Amino acid sequence: MADLLRGWRFALVLSSPLSRAWDTARLAGLDPVRDDDLLEWDYGVYEGLSTKEIRTAIPGWSVWTHEVVGGESLAQVGARADRVIERASGADGDVALVAHAHILRILAARWIGLPPECGRHLELDTASMSVLGWERDTRVISQWNVQRRAF
Repeated sequence: MADLLRGWRFALVLSSPLSRAWDTARLAGLDPVRDDDLLEWDYGVYEGLSTKEIRTAIPGWSVWTHEVVGGESLAQVGARADRVIERASGADGDVALVAHAHILRILAARWIGLPPECGRHLELDTASMSVLGWERDTRVISQWNVQRRAF
C-alpha cells in the first residue's frame, strides 16, 4: 500500500480501529484517525463462520440477502457508510479510508447513490486501493480494487 500511496497527500485519514486496518494504515505511512463507523459489519451469530458453514443450516444464505441474527442489518451498515461519506466530504482535500471489505463495498455503493445491497456486486481484495471521485458534479468510482502485483 505504501507504494500505491506514495506522493499522495491526504487532508484526512480515517481508519477502522481494528488492528488489521489500523496496522495497514500505519504501515502504509498514514497517520489515521479512529472512526468506529469503519468497523467491519457485525456478523452476530455468524461471526467466524464461513458462508459454506452457514449454508449447511440455511441453504442459499448470504450476508447480502438474509438477516444477520444478533448483528447489524444491511441498512445499519449502510447508515454507517453514509456517516463516513458525510465526514469525509467535510475535509478540505483528499481523504483516505482504511477499513474492511464489506463496509468499503457498501460505502462505494452509497457513494454513487446505490442502495447498500449493491455492494455485493463490488468484489474487493485484501490490500487493494480504490478511488472514489467526481466527474464534474457526479460521484463516480474512478479506480477499483487496484493492487501492486508481484510477478
